[in-house]
Amino acid sequence: MTIKTNVIGTLNMLGLAKRVGARILLTSTSEVYGDPLVHPQPESYWGNVNPIGVRSCYDEGKRVAETLMFDYHRQHGIEIRIARIFNTYGPRMNIDDGRVVSNFIAQALRDEPLTVQNPGTQTRSFCYVSDMVDGLIRLMEGEHTGPINIGNPGEFTMLELAETVKELINPGVEIKRVENTPDDPRQRKPDITKAKELLGWEPKIKLREGLPLMEEDFRLRLGAAKKN
Repeated sequence: MTIKTNVIGTLNMLGLAKRVGARILLTSTSEVYGDPLVHPQPESYWGNVNPIGVRSCYDEGKRVAETLMFDYHRQHGIEIRIARIFNTYGPRMNIDDGRVVSNFIAQALRDEPLTVQNPGTQTRSFCYVSDMVDGLIRLMEGEHTGPINIGNPGEFTMLELAETVKELINPGVEIKRVENTPDDPRQRKPDITKAKELLGWEPKIKLREGLPLMEEDFRLRLGAAKKN
């Protein structure tokens, strides 16, 4: 279903954009870079992706979506914009969506161990939702097709993220190691030179500022009282 949504869904939307003469935004992903051999990742990097792995339906689905966008742009003159979104977090996310920030905050609020996948040294870069929205609006309103990386270049290991959530939300909670999923990228950090130069954009909210805002929302929805 993931690859169907990415490929057929993008085709359908491109058909609609062609019919009505609309500008269309594809929210692509840092996953197009796979398990990168270049760090940080610039838009010019073609990636290092396993085409037949368990995650491939997402990685390759998004890569095909980008191909379709440029095919329609070149062949039919469709106005396209492509954002490569790196990890994003913030209020109103699905509490049990399986994303690492949601997992850690929900676990901390429920007094459950924070489950860090081995080895714990793999890195991600987390962008707060309001910064992301600002970047997407600037991309859509500008004259550049992209692809443009939109993400926060602050890079954290999963252990550092767990320690930060523990410190800010529930110092009594334990951190537990669990087995990793296959093809989990070892590192992720956007090169946002293009976003700065072409969109005048860079993120403003640091991880330590954004996590408490997300905690507040999760606390309300989980009905978890704040500890003194």
